[in-house]
Amino acid sequence: MFIKKIGIDLGTTYTLVYLPRRGIVINEPSVVAVSMTDKKILAVGNEAKDMLGRTPDSIIAVKPLKDGVIADYRTTEAMMRYFINKAIGGLRLFRPEVMVAVPAGISSTERRAVIDATIAAGAKAAYIIKEPVAAAIGADIPIGSASGHMIIDIGGGTAEMAVISLGGIVAALSVRVGGNKFDVAIMEHIRRKYNLAIGERTAEDIKINIGSALYLEEKLSMEIKGRDLLTGLPRSINITSNNITEALQNELEAIVAAAKQVLHKTPPELSADIMDKGMVLSGGSSLLRNMDQLLSRTTGVPAYVADDSLLCVAKGTGIALDNLDSYKRSILATK
Repeated sequence: MFIKKIGIDLGTTYTLVYLPRRGIVINEPSVVAVSMTDKKILAVGNEAKDMLGRTPDSIIAVKPLKDGVIADYRTTEAMMRYFINKAIGGLRLFRPEVMVAVPAGISSTERRAVIDATIAAGAKAAYIIKEPVAAAIGADIPIGSASGHMIIDIGGGTAEMAVISLGGIVAALSVRVGGNKFDVAIMEHIRRKYNLAIGERTAEDIKINIGSALYLEEKLSMEIKGRDLLTGLPRSINITSNNITEALQNELEAIVAAAKQVLHKTPPELSADIMDKGMVLSGGSSLLRNMDQLLSRTTGVPAYVADDSLLCVAKGTGIALDNLDSYKRSILATK
């Protein structure tokens, strides 16, 4: 089968690749392992993530995207080439059209870098779509209707919120807070409170297993291992979900404040629509326990998590690419 179109959710933490009629074919970490001696790419995705924090001095495992935008151009290009080749197989008779989802708040320079990297990675044409629009399409929201819909996409690097009507964004805000900031907050909190140093992967495990956006009546607990900062020796402690909720307060407040700001900027007619339909949450970090309840309580607007919230943006890029004419207003740049 000749594959002519590919949708990519180029995330800070994970990159997902969508093929029309086949769905999500790749869901791997946005991590690249590079040899320091000859600058060669050694591994990408799952294989590279396994090396995080475990490599000798001659190899570094890097995340080429920071806060949803390209921080290391060359490595991003190599990573995209790897994912495109893996998605369409070794035999390539022609270059595919690629649509990439990017944060709504990125600058024109950052957008140009994404287009250039996509073309350099082997695309015939590159299209850019804003993440909130892609997430809304992937969550089956009828964005073309004359009615207001609010989407909140919380990923690894950014939280994107937008009110969409008639296929266009009416009000939007992008804050550089997401799953990665959650992990750092957990690491800092445990360092300060327990004098224990833990790694990124442990922090992510804690967030997934016992993290909650609201304090729980029935606390969850977990044993964690790390390095004691006073003795330098390994040590294990027990922590509860309430410790993690406390650790995440600043990050959660930033997301709530951004959601309120977008609601303030929304015209009254569309506000009424949103009140009726509720806010839709997508993205990996929206799966943090009680995230929807936190937003409902603080804004007074119902909120719920979309089905397959992790995959919404990737699905949306694929659907938009398949129906380019219908989504012309939502698609930004081409080359």
